[in-house]
Amino acid sequence: MLLGYNCFSSNLIEESMVLMDGGLVFLLVLSLGTIIFVIQRTEAKRRRIVLIVMFLVLLVLGWLINIREAWGEAVVGLLIALVLIGLFYLLIGKYNPVGSSDDIHVLGMDD
Repeated sequence: MLLGYNCFSSNLIEESMVLMDGGLVFLLVLSLGTIIFVIQRTEAKRRRIVLIVMFLVLLVLGWLINIREAWGEAVVGLLIALVLIGLFYLLIGKYNPVGSSDDIHVLGMDD
């Protein structure tokens, strides 16, 4: 039987009994879902710069995940975020395509 030391308490616990951090999974779903949503809903002309910025955000997020050694939570958070964004696209995004900044008309005093 493998035993591990839990750094948050002084009790010895079995390694197979270590549970995922639900709060961390929730935060990862929020952050990864936001990143995917922003990339998905960006207009085509601005997508390259948004991808670069979101890549930098993902590097920081990956660094934090690596420090906490929370790869299991990261995978679960990514899968849940992908499912939620996929549902959003199927239910809402498919029927409301991303607009273009060329379609914006500013109404002035004479219009």
